[in-house]
Amino acid sequence: MTARLAWRNIWRNPTRSLVVMVAIMLGIYAAMFMSGFATGMARSYVNNAIRTMVGHIQVHVPAYQEEARSAYFLPSPADLAAFAKKQEGLAGYSLRTQVTGMAASSHGNRGVQIRGVDPQQEGSVTDLDDLVADGDFFGETRRNQILIGRKMAENLKVDLRSKVVLTFQDLSGTITAGAFRVTGIFESGNTGFDEGIVLVRQSDLNRLLLPADSILPDSLSMPDSRVIAHEMTLLLDDPGQLDTIQEAFQAAFPGLLVENYKELAPDLRLYESQIQNISIIYLAIILLALVFGIINTMLMAVLERIKELGMLMAVGMNKGKVFSMIVLETLFLTLIGAPIGILLGHLTITYFGRVGIDLSAFSTAMQEYGLSEQLFLELEPVVYYQIPIGVLITAVLAALYPAWKAIRLRPVVAIHKI
Repeated sequence: MTARLAWRNIWRNPTRSLVVMVAIMLGIYAAMFMSGFATGMARSYVNNAIRTMVGHIQVHVPAYQEEARSAYFLPSPADLAAFAKKQEGLAGYSLRTQVTGMAASSHGNRGVQIRGVDPQQEGSVTDLDDLVADGDFFGETRRNQILIGRKMAENLKVDLRSKVVLTFQDLSGTITAGAFRVTGIFESGNTGFDEGIVLVRQSDLNRLLLPADSILPDSLSMPDSRVIAHEMTLLLDDPGQLDTIQEAFQAAFPGLLVENYKELAPDLRLYESQIQNISIIYLAIILLALVFGIINTMLMAVLERIKELGMLMAVGMNKGKVFSMIVLETLFLTLIGAPIGILLGHLTITYFGRVGIDLSAFSTAMQEYGLSEQLFLELEPVVYYQIPIGVLITAVLAALYPAWKAIRLRPVVAIHKI
């Protein structure tokens, strides 16, 4: 009886009821869209960093992480490669030679990290082969090719086929240099990466790292098969297997340091840990605003019906039923508006999660923060449970004050209210 009466009451003033339902619908939609947008930005940053810089897992000599010296190379890269090929769920691996040095042209110089790569291996763990804007990704077979970022090219004022001289220390600690020809310019979408890293063939960098007389200090042994690799980067098909593969490598090579991207880049771990909080924050803000809107509307409904409520109590409806009726009216309005808002939000998230939102108009700002120009919305599955629960709690809380005002009415006074 109370529920039927509450249902009829919300349609006695359809305009006011529709306004409340639309407000609830738009509030939920806005919370989902903003959460999806913020989550998409966080995912974009994490995925870009994984695909261009850190991968999912990296393997080093422990001393290399403390001081990135060229002498701290992996003792058996061939064994690491053989073990990686046996791992299920591994999308690819890349053995990299990395040294810190100076890149110079006739117009200037910059400090850089020089990354020596095998093009095929590197293409399996990064998207750089697809991000080459001018030239190609080591398409030619001649020696001493170099790929640089667009920002680096602008800083050094070089273009395709320009000469760049790289200067760094070889394994014996002697300063060495090599002239390289620019064959590719990439745009990763990450300004820091484009300005700070250059890519060369691993074989070219290895040749320069080994002293001319092939005599190393007593503290160093000749690299395995004369292949120098300071880092192995792994990319996984399923990030859920991160711990399993990391533990497998650590058990197989106990003398090496095996770290995942969360350990290598704490900022990525922070971004991932905050994804859940982002949704809660947006939902809390929207629902807080929604509370006041519902309270205002239901309070107006109560004040307009003072005489009616007084008559109901005068003919025998107790305060508990009056209280329940007001609360049920609020819940009915919420139960109509909320599913529509969730459905619209889900459809929007799904659509823009597939086609993305073009933010190329803000490309400069996006690149400064390591974000892609194409942003794909994403929403954590748990949000679809949080929203209905949060909205129902909000509706009940918002109904308490108007309902309390209703039961405080004195029937005799209320009946004579004009």
